[in-house]
Amino acid sequence: MPFFIIAGAVNGAIAVALGAFGAHALADRLSAHYLDVWEKAVHYQMFHAIALLAIGILMSPALFGSSNALSWAGYLLLVGIIIFSGSLYVLSLSGIGILGAITPIGGVAFIAGWIMLIVAASKFGN
Repeated sequence: MPFFIIAGAVNGAIAVALGAFGAHALADRLSAHYLDVWEKAVHYQMFHAIALLAIGILMSPALFGSSNALSWAGYLLLVGIIIFSGSLYVLSLSGIGILGAITPIGGVAFIAGWIMLIVAASKFGN
C-alpha cells in the first residue's frame, strides 16, 4: 500500500532531520538527560519508519497483498510514532514531566502494531 511506504519515507526523513537538529542545534541548549530523551525519540521514530516501509512492501500483491491485519499494524505503528516519539520530542523541549505519562501509550501502540504484523504473517502462512 503506497500510504505506508510514503508514511515510512516521510517519518524516516523527519527522523534524520530531527536527529541532526538535536545533534547540532540542541546540543548546547538541552541537558544531557533531555538530549538522551531526544535521541530515543529519533531512534524509535526511525525504527518504526522502516517498519512502515516493510508493511507497505508486504502489502504488494506479489507478497501478502491487502490485509486488514497489515493495515492495522501500519496504522498502529504510525500512531505509536506520533504519540511515543512526539511526546518525547515535546518533553525534551519543554521539560514538562507529565508528558512522560503519555509516552507509554505510544509504546503500547508499537507493541500492538508488531503483534498485528505477527497476526498478518501467521495468516499468510496458512
